[in-house]
Amino acid sequence: MKLSIQSIMSLMAMGGVVTGLTTNSTPAGVITTPSHLPLDLNGSNFTYPYPINLYSFTSQSAALEMAFLDVPPRRPRHGYPPVDPPVALLLHGKNFCSVTWQSIIQVLTRTGYRVIAPDQIGFCKSSKPDDYQFSLAQLALNTRNLLDALDIKSVTLIGHSLSGMLSTRFALLYPDRVDRLVLINGIGLEDYIAAGVPYPSIDANLQQERAQDYGAIRAYEQAVYYLGKWKPAYDVWARMLADVYAGRREAFVRAQARVVDMVFTQPIAGEFERIEARTLVVVGEKDTTAVGKPSAPKEVQARLGRFDVLGREVAGRIPRGEFVGFKELGHSPQVEDPQRFHKALLKWLAKA
Repeated sequence: MKLSIQSIMSLMAMGGVVTGLTTNSTPAGVITTPSHLPLDLNGSNFTYPYPINLYSFTSQSAALEMAFLDVPPRRPRHGYPPVDPPVALLLHGKNFCSVTWQSIIQVLTRTGYRVIAPDQIGFCKSSKPDDYQFSLAQLALNTRNLLDALDIKSVTLIGHSLSGMLSTRFALLYPDRVDRLVLINGIGLEDYIAAGVPYPSIDANLQQERAQDYGAIRAYEQAVYYLGKWKPAYDVWARMLADVYAGRREAFVRAQARVVDMVFTQPIAGEFERIEARTLVVVGEKDTTAVGKPSAPKEVQARLGRFDVLGREVAGRIPRGEFVGFKELGHSPQVEDPQRFHKALLKWLAKA
């Protein structure tokens, strides 16, 4: 059953009962755990291995649904009074969804964490509103409000790729909500326009987004993310993304074009010194991802996306920053070599 925030709130106000639905109404919005959802929820038909929750709220005068995973720890903490488990908040990249954190969710919940993993507005199983003003601050606010609705005070925040930018903005806006911060091959470690990338119009972004299908996605990810290699584990996520493009195609394309504009126009590269949280910067050092790189002059392209250099530089600028590099891995070390990545992450988390 798919209900808008208005209909849910109206039913609750009238004392109505929604069958097959668990609800939690808060000033920040309404949390629901429907027992039945559309197979193509908000244009995504990919099967998630965990129950999908919906956070229904209003933003920019639009009624929105943010799909998210809320996975309890496999090894709960016992004590009196009851002890709440630590919470890990996992934020996905542009070409990823909450479900792509699956292996890390398994590791963290086995270690005793409760894991929250949302699909951001404009992505995957969440709403894709027309004419939404995408900003890092807005996405961070939506995410903070989700935590408020769940009554979660603070988190270990882990962001990959695009969400390196989003996680940084979240940590700067809401430092009291972030115990620890992990940035994995974060987009935006450099300011692309300042580095010499020509600004692309949203019209240009739309043209590029409309060209996306499985073949284009695989070609890009194989060349840029996975260093020319291709495995079944990579193919799962490429097909997942292709299915999202094929779902509510025009709505998704328009959202993604504005997301790309957000990356260019809202740099965070000059603000790392202000991060208060203890931070781990993780990079696959073979990664050369840089947004807009193909349109830059050749001499600029040669300088862009040097994660082997950028990762160390950024970790050094963060007051409590540390660095872990995987010399032979690319943009998604957690996908390429999950065992090594998990070992490094858990070792760092255990030091707190």
